[in-house]
Amino acid sequence: MCRLQTWCFLMLRDGQLLLVHVFDLNFSHGVSSGCWFGRFSWLGVWRKQQQQSDQGVQTPERSMSSVVASGLSEPSLAALPMESWMSHLPCALWDTPLYHLAIPGSHNAITYCLDMNDRSPVDLTQPDMLQKLDKYMKPLIRPFVYKWAITQEYTIKQQLDCGVRYCDLRIAHRPNDSSTDLYFYHGVYTTLTVETVLMEIREWLDAHPREVVILSFSHFLGLSQELHMLLLTTIRNVFTSKLCDKAEALTLRRLWALGHQVIVSYEHNIASCHSELWPHIPYWWANKCKAESLIEEFEDRKQHGRPGGFFVTGINLTEDLKYICTHPTESLKDLVMSTYPTLLGWVKEQTPGSKVGSLNIIAGDFVTESHFVPTVVTLNQKLLKWSS
Repeated sequence: MCRLQTWCFLMLRDGQLLLVHVFDLNFSHGVSSGCWFGRFSWLGVWRKQQQQSDQGVQTPERSMSSVVASGLSEPSLAALPMESWMSHLPCALWDTPLYHLAIPGSHNAITYCLDMNDRSPVDLTQPDMLQKLDKYMKPLIRPFVYKWAITQEYTIKQQLDCGVRYCDLRIAHRPNDSSTDLYFYHGVYTTLTVETVLMEIREWLDAHPREVVILSFSHFLGLSQELHMLLLTTIRNVFTSKLCDKAEALTLRRLWALGHQVIVSYEHNIASCHSELWPHIPYWWANKCKAESLIEEFEDRKQHGRPGGFFVTGINLTEDLKYICTHPTESLKDLVMSTYPTLLGWVKEQTPGSKVGSLNIIAGDFVTESHFVPTVVTLNQKLLKWSS
């Protein structure tokens, strides 16, 4: 005599749904147990629903209520692996222009390697008074500079792993430097050169062939025309066939077909002369140190409509001298992390797309240390609802 007992349950693993069937066979002489695993890609289920819907086929999975009844739920983009979220987007978004998607970005992306030694001067965009104080009172001034200049603490590869797909890159040539090396800067200059960081991005892209990054080169400081041409040559040599020309349709399906992964925005007039250089991407900057004031500023801008192509909404707060002097023990990170709950609450209410009031790239500070990236990526769920 035998008796069969079975249990079924669902597991979510690596973005896929596992149906696990466990059984016990009870014989008079003992018990035999085992289990059977069935793997279902929720993305595959969703695609099948769309195909059947296009063909007019009604299936048990067709409606949300029947999906829930069958034990499955609507795929949430928040559950996507952020390291490769673009390649895991539902196929309904593959033909959506990238400037209509919600894309997480990193403001001042390369400040994790600011020169903490005193070799680097304060950058030339800083007020004359600060430059003079730094020259004569460096041990007193530098700690304040560093506390308010660092906007990201994780490396560029770590930021990309976390899902960042737009990088704000500010390029400079150090004063009194006889070499042609270029650096990044914010308050002070970085220890890593531009070429070194671009090579790291290239290595990451090689390992993630279906991810696309937008690199915004701007705020050039101390670059001659010759140095601009040298930078362009470096960009070409590093990214080669991965570069996306201005004339191309900017959809994931199109870029994947061509093997293109890099969109370079360049804030200089030479951009008009080279097919690999896209025009400067507008950056909405509120210049506020309070989250509520920043939100108010952006809500006002939204009423006037979004730009036609790429544009950035920067939820990065800006401290002024008064704020720094009245908060001597704090840092930019303290300010940012204390306001992220309010700022991300506002982000959740936003929508991507082409409509008036829609957002595109959303950039912030310390983006790897909060729920910033998943919050932005999940906004694309709203595009799926509209298309359905």
